[in-house]
Amino acid sequence: MDPLSSLLSGIRAEGSVVSHAVLTAPWTIRFADDAPLTMISVLRGGGTLLLPDGTERAVGAGDTAIVSGPAPFHLADGPGTAHSSHEAYEIACFTTDAAYTARQLGGIHWGADSEEATVLIVGAYRASGHRHERLLRSLPPVLVITEDAEVCAWLETAAIDAAQHSAGSQALMDRLLDWALVCTLRSWFDQAGADAPSWYRGLADPVLAPALEAFHDRPAAAWTVASLATRAGVSRALFAKRFTKLMGRPPLAYLTECRMDEAEALLTDTDLSIAEIGRSVGYADAFGFSAAFKRHKGRSPSAFRTAAAA
Repeated sequence: MDPLSSLLSGIRAEGSVVSHAVLTAPWTIRFADDAPLTMISVLRGGGTLLLPDGTERAVGAGDTAIVSGPAPFHLADGPGTAHSSHEAYEIACFTTDAAYTARQLGGIHWGADSEEATVLIVGAYRASGHRHERLLRSLPPVLVITEDAEVCAWLETAAIDAAQHSAGSQALMDRLLDWALVCTLRSWFDQAGADAPSWYRGLADPVLAPALEAFHDRPAAAWTVASLATRAGVSRALFAKRFTKLMGRPPLAYLTECRMDEAEALLTDTDLSIAEIGRSVGYADAFGFSAAFKRHKGRSPSAFRTAAAA
């Protein structure tokens, strides 16, 4: 499994469809799911995202925005309307309380159409553990990618079908939103260039990619610089030099960092013993793993697990 797939393995869309919201300016939508990631695709119309830290980002037709972090945020028809007299709406994809649904709070007209319509698809993503936190650390508070008109039309058709509650429509829309999240992140990382995380840049390098894929596929194997260089098909010296230049750290330092991040997720999200976790990330005994974990994370595995549980 490549790094991006691994980091996204614990994040899924669930019950997340909003389409054909006919809003008359001034209006504001509050997003209240406390989700680690929220994706908003603007099929028609547009507005301004207002984040808790004061960030403002305009989005228009064809834009897909991903907002990181659980804090509630707003989408307004313009930057000046959130604190003035306006129509207020709220979207909470995960709640089962009818008092907090978009339909009840906002009176949003679903399925209607007009030249003034702002048409959105919203995907709020649940996390089943802590593995995704490394991904969030590599993202800005909000990122925006522009899609072409054909993609928007296709997504709108799927959203209309889901809104009609036909058999399997919600599951289909959730899976489409999962697919859209991966595509949007890949597009943003590709455009970020040197600002993309090193684990993503490495996968695009023809020399490093085979070695990185082999390591992430079998992190517990006894990898060395020489064995990784063999996977890459180059000399040990050339591999180490190229790896350090592109990834910002030597090969073995990267391997240790990835293993400790994986161990951190396992300590938080599973009941595996310290020894079992150590073996799963390449350490033959619990003592060696505990020493490495404390050196890298600043506390022993057992102390980390206790603090995480508290």
